[in-house]
Amino acid sequence: MKKYRRKLVQVITALLYNCNFTGFATGKIYKGKTKSACVPGLNCYSCPGAVGACPLGSFQQALVSSKYRFPYYMLGTLLLFGALLGRFICGFLCPFGLFQELLYKIPGKKVKKGKWSHVLSYLKYVILVGLVILVPILLKEPGFCKFICPQGTLEGGILLSIRNESVRAMLGNLFSVKAAVLVVIVLLSVFIFRFFCRFICPLGAIYSFFNKVSLVRMEIDEDKCTGCGACTRFCKMDVNKVGDRECIQCGECSDICPHSAICRKGIKILK
Repeated sequence: MKKYRRKLVQVITALLYNCNFTGFATGKIYKGKTKSACVPGLNCYSCPGAVGACPLGSFQQALVSSKYRFPYYMLGTLLLFGALLGRFICGFLCPFGLFQELLYKIPGKKVKKGKWSHVLSYLKYVILVGLVILVPILLKEPGFCKFICPQGTLEGGILLSIRNESVRAMLGNLFSVKAAVLVVIVLLSVFIFRFFCRFICPLGAIYSFFNKVSLVRMEIDEDKCTGCGACTRFCKMDVNKVGDRECIQCGECSDICPHSAICRKGIKILK
């Protein structure tokens, strides 16, 4: 039942982020007042349905302009989201996370986590430092959005170009490279649970730093826990312990725990 409630929240969130439905028909980007505010999850500003900005894209653009002004607003927004929700955002409020979970439901032999995935999970922190922070500051380019972001390719490139001829005319070699990146991520997500979230997503990397201190978080009752490890073995993410940086706070482990030692703090409706 909890699993279906989480899916419902994910679907509702995706619809709320992209409720400018006329944009899909006209191929035009919404530029109303709400576009100045960021949504918590990864959702491209250029999606024709988007009614809010992407925090990762906005943060990079702010760093590009940091020569002239310090990005207090965007830094504060990310700190606020992180302090309140941590990676609950990844588990419940990110449309691309939902997209990957749906891809993973496609039948096929699945690749299980192991030492290789634990090591590879650090890649997203390298991408955060390199493409999200250093490239915007040093090269004045929104590195991650420009060269990698699959959500931007899917929503801002493909969906926008379907109804907008001028956008189609501007698509060049760089878009072809990004489209290839999207295809690879989509294919790998069929066999590897949340491939992008676990190994690439710098927004998840940012929120991960808040996971143990955020208002909403997963906790273990140490008095009840016997250290059996059922929770970490069951989890498809690369967690070493419930609630650590790799935990997306889905809460499914609480149903697996034989001693009812796991609970979510901060939000009761989804317990």
